[in-house]
Amino acid sequence: MKHDITVLVTGVGGGGLGEQLIKSLRLSETVNYKIVGTDVTEQSKGLMEVDIPHIVPFANDPGYILQLLTLCAKYDVKAVFPGSEPELKAISDHYEAFIAAGIFLPINPREVLDICFDKFKTVTFLKENGFAYPKSQHVSAEADLGKIDFLPAVLKPSVGGSGSANIMIAQTQEELIVFGKYLLTIYNEYIVQEYVGTADHEYTIGVLIDMEGTLINSIGIRRNIIAGLGNKIKIKNRTGKRDLGSHLVVSSGISQGEVGKYEMVTRACERLALALGARSALNIQCRYYEGKVYVFEINPRYSGTTSLRAMAGYNEPDIMVRKYLLGEAITPNFDFEHCTIMRGLQEVIIAPIQ
Repeated sequence: MKHDITVLVTGVGGGGLGEQLIKSLRLSETVNYKIVGTDVTEQSKGLMEVDIPHIVPFANDPGYILQLLTLCAKYDVKAVFPGSEPELKAISDHYEAFIAAGIFLPINPREVLDICFDKFKTVTFLKENGFAYPKSQHVSAEADLGKIDFLPAVLKPSVGGSGSANIMIAQTQEELIVFGKYLLTIYNEYIVQEYVGTADHEYTIGVLIDMEGTLINSIGIRRNIIAGLGNKIKIKNRTGKRDLGSHLVVSSGISQGEVGKYEMVTRACERLALALGARSALNIQCRYYEGKVYVFEINPRYSGTTSLRAMAGYNEPDIMVRKYLLGEAITPNFDFEHCTIMRGLQEVIIAPIQ
């Protein structure tokens, strides 16, 4: 017999984290989730796939948190899962209000969010704690571009940039200057990192830490980023550096590929998550190159691959609910299926929200 639990998932629009959380919760074998889903517009695929859909303001609206708390009280919501980064930040800033209302918030501490949401702070943390990372340069003025002594290089926003937005690859000094000057017209600052490794050895690693700071498990996906759905940029390698592969590739926000343990990568990511002080799900983007795990991004939240992991028997949001709301003992380092999962597109008819 399944347990009945009501949860709230924000940002449920199609293609985002909220949608992933819904899919994962629906895959639970022991809990029948009643899902209250929120989004900022009726033009939302996810609102068609929850039990109780609601339109809410943007996360920076003064009334956003109050509306979430009102919905939680109205529907007896037991746990809230933020489905977008702006909402995660807003909910984290009001963490105590949700806890006071008796709502379980399986999210990482503010300190972890602060480090991981800023790529330059992430690099600083990696450096200070002995983890491998690509050579990096913080850029806030044209003069900073002259400090870069590595190519090819990846230019990207240091804050935000979800889904590989406004990211570029420079293979020559001329491209570095042109792209670098352009990004300064958009951002006050950004980060430039050395392009490391090949597209065949890029991983997205999930590490799940419980609310007391104890490791539960980790999982890896060796990403297929050569296929069109998996990459944001794919250009012929003109650098002469054969160890980087025939093409230089930057992955998109859509992950797919081979699910497995990949201990040569996951063990390093487990140490990283514990060093950060994670208290929930952590998603680490990295490449395995010359025996080292080069970390270039840490997402302090559930992942865009959350449902893929759940399909393989590694259901992160469900695990946290079962452990903390049902009191279930979760076996550390539990087994899951090693498999290949690929993605496509799905359509849905949008009905008016009553």
